[in-house]
Amino acid sequence: MKIHEYQAKKILSEFGVAVQEGIVANSAAEAEAAFTKLGVPTAVVKAQVHAGGRGKGGGVKLVKSAQEANSVSATILSRPLVTHQTGPQGVPVHKVLVCAAVDIAKEYYLGMVLDRSLGLVLMASAEGGVEIEEVAQKSPEKILKETVDVRYGLLPFQARRMAMQLGFAENELDIVVKTMQGITQAFIAYDCSLVEINPFVRTKDGKIMAIDAKILFDDNADFRHPVYEELRDNSEVNEAEIRAAKSKLSYIKLDGNIGCMVNGAGLAMSTMDIIKRAGGEPANFLDVGGGVQQDQVIEAFRIIVSDPHVEAILVNIFGGIAKCDLIAQGIVNAVKEMGLKHPLVVRLEGTNMEMGMKILSSSGLKIDTATGMADAAQKVVAAAKAKK
Repeated sequence: MKIHEYQAKKILSEFGVAVQEGIVANSAAEAEAAFTKLGVPTAVVKAQVHAGGRGKGGGVKLVKSAQEANSVSATILSRPLVTHQTGPQGVPVHKVLVCAAVDIAKEYYLGMVLDRSLGLVLMASAEGGVEIEEVAQKSPEKILKETVDVRYGLLPFQARRMAMQLGFAENELDIVVKTMQGITQAFIAYDCSLVEINPFVRTKDGKIMAIDAKILFDDNADFRHPVYEELRDNSEVNEAEIRAAKSKLSYIKLDGNIGCMVNGAGLAMSTMDIIKRAGGEPANFLDVGGGVQQDQVIEAFRIIVSDPHVEAILVNIFGGIAKCDLIAQGIVNAVKEMGLKHPLVVRLEGTNMEMGMKILSSSGLKIDTATGMADAAQKVVAAAKAKK
């Protein structure tokens, strides 16, 4: 689950991280008032969306008056923001963050992730202000890492060592250590999957602070964090994804035309890969889970066909906890109930596979069955192409 920059900064500030002063505005008039309230000669207006690359997309602008804050905010709020992470359709902007501008002397990167082989890992780089993926690809030696034991958190000597490797002076170490430990504490306390400050800066007048912040929560921990729901912005989430979550389905919309219904995240990713290998483009990631019920199968079909770009559907099921015959009956019921018109290819494997295939073949419905993943991918790609 993603949250906005202003929300991430508020959380980090609770753990002692110094952040850039800012005021959230829901309209151009509020942005104008925010500039006046900050009482600074120059401010930055930032679009609040769940996407990176805001600056390159025109979502981050420098303003030097309250009137300019008004006009710039009006423009940002009036149209979708398009970045490399949003796709060409962009995303709507409902809020802006008006921040006091700072004169930056040096930019750094700080971030914490969960490495499943090592545990919690704090990463840092003196190459801040750019995508960390670029640094990792071009100059991996410039990324510093510290493994953190969740029982004890980031130890002071680890933080000091990393701060000195980044080039901070002796009189700056305390605040940098406090920031690194704050990131770690926030990550653990809120069950995060990512905490990132980019850039973390030293200003020309000697201040050290977070200029931007990004936090992702682990959705699996939402049962013990009521605050997740308070911080959730459903206007930033695809409506079908919200609908899927209510039925305990994992759905992510993609840009292709082949709808996918699969049980198991690994199988779902493999299915998308093999569709692409067959020359097609998946329209979604949809994991119905290992213990899927018939009503979830029906809802999954409804969600898939709600995407107008879907031209064919592939159901790829490995029967384990969810038996193939029950899934097959759910498919038949869904097709009948919905009057499904899309070409449908089904591949079943595992427990009660023969029974499931018999249910499909005897249904009298136009359902194409496949004997393997490659066969299924080729059939569904051909069906999608035939519709064009």
